[in-house]
Amino acid sequence: MRVIMENLTKKFGHFIAVNDFSMTLEDGELVCLLGPSGCGKSTVLNMLAGILPVTSGRIFFDEEEVTDLAPEQRGIGLVFQNYALYPHMTVMGNITFPLEIQNIPKAEREARAQAIARLVHMETMLGRKPKELSGGQQQRVAIARSLVKNPRLLLLDEPLSNLDARLRLEMREEIRRIQQETKVTTLFVTHDQEEAMSISDHIVLMKEGLKQQHAEPQQLYNDPHNQFVADFLGNPPINNIPGTFTDQVFTAHHGETLRLDRFKHVPDGVEVNLSVRAESFVVEDGPAPDRMHCRVDTMFQMGKEEMALIDFGGISLRAFISSDHGLNAGDYVNLGLRERGVFLFDLHTGARY
Repeated sequence: MRVIMENLTKKFGHFIAVNDFSMTLEDGELVCLLGPSGCGKSTVLNMLAGILPVTSGRIFFDEEEVTDLAPEQRGIGLVFQNYALYPHMTVMGNITFPLEIQNIPKAEREARAQAIARLVHMETMLGRKPKELSGGQQQRVAIARSLVKNPRLLLLDEPLSNLDARLRLEMREEIRRIQQETKVTTLFVTHDQEEAMSISDHIVLMKEGLKQQHAEPQQLYNDPHNQFVADFLGNPPINNIPGTFTDQVFTAHHGETLRLDRFKHVPDGVEVNLSVRAESFVVEDGPAPDRMHCRVDTMFQMGKEEMALIDFGGISLRAFISSDHGLNAGDYVNLGLRERGVFLFDLHTGARY
């Protein structure tokens, strides 16, 4: 099912939680709504679900407008952070409960529950109670309960936040597998960039109720539209050096200069952030106008690569450097910049040049 949101706005009194938000989920894709706490992503999900009424805007499921439909009329499946399983029921009882309230005959609902339990790898635990299950198993049951209704749209609101790191990794892989097998259109809300990057077909990044960018995961990382997008994605975070740009020369506020011929379209005299991904530095043999002369402060061994904390005229930067270079704290190094992962953003507006 194709889902279209047109100019959605949600106000709580004078506070605008979601502001003129539009996006489309194509049939059968998994889209992550990503952003910091309070950015409005769960509000968007709750408007899609019909739990929150929209202040303005429209929602379409395929060609049908569902903006004013009740949740039970929308054909959705919901999975929340806290699982919300019924503790007195078995796994079978939890999975079949949505079918029971639809008056589906017992034999049919149990057959459907067994099929969906196999899909989520819980077929051997149908007789257990939730307290006998791990967090990951409880989340599988919650997903199965949502899928057993054959929903047109699956909504997942921070579903992995209560799990430890290893279980989160396992469950996000399982969610992706289940979604690809069922082909159900899915919206996944998270604040975890690694989660979003690893499982989604597309990511929509939000800030303060506004959509910042909608793109495939790698495109979002490689081609950020603004400073917020560049800052939010990446581990370690992108390096930012404030300065001015004139005649193809970047002059950092602390006085260091760097020639950047690739930015011919940037007007002279503007204040900018030179933003560089940690993997976008290259060790060069000697000094040059387009290289950064830096002091190595600390080296962190990370297998084949090392993470260096380097000082560029008083600004601390993080750079991935091959251990083959044998750098040590106190060494000086000349660093060039790769074509990918280097950006200029307006220092005041965050817009990208």
